[in-house]
Amino acid sequence: MSLVLRNLQRAVPIRRVPLRKRMEIVRSTLGVQKFDLGIICVDNKSIQHINRVYREKNIPTDVLSFPFHENIKAGELPQPDFQDDYNLGDIFLGVEYIFQQCKGDEDYYDILTVTATHGLCHLLGFTHSTEAEWQKAARPPAFHVHSAG
Repeated sequence: MSLVLRNLQRAVPIRRVPLRKRMEIVRSTLGVQKFDLGIICVDNKSIQHINRVYREKNIPTDVLSFPFHENIKAGELPQPDFQDDYNLGDIFLGVEYIFQQCKGDEDYYDILTVTATHGLCHLLGFTHSTEAEWQKAARPPAFHVHSAG
């Protein structure tokens, strides 16, 4: 199925091809390439608005995930009955926020890939309740992007 990658911001120049290639590898590795997935790149103002509306947190953040399927158990894939339900959901990447958090020696597209993968894990039922848990469980020590959410 398809990976839809949309850039709805102009704050940070972004090349979609490197991110698309890396996320196709992630999708294949996780065995979810038969599911549709949307990745939408937005600026700080947009991600802050979405964060305020859906999480009641009036701050920008790095990633917000909106799953198509509810109540998926971590580690299990959805089992859709209909072709139209082969959809994981949408990931909103706060690319301006992510760019501002990058350290000098970090590759922006590496950080985007890790952050999008984090969002994908949420679509697959994985959760964390605190920033500290997210940092401990999901990030190698070289990555220092901090989620404000």
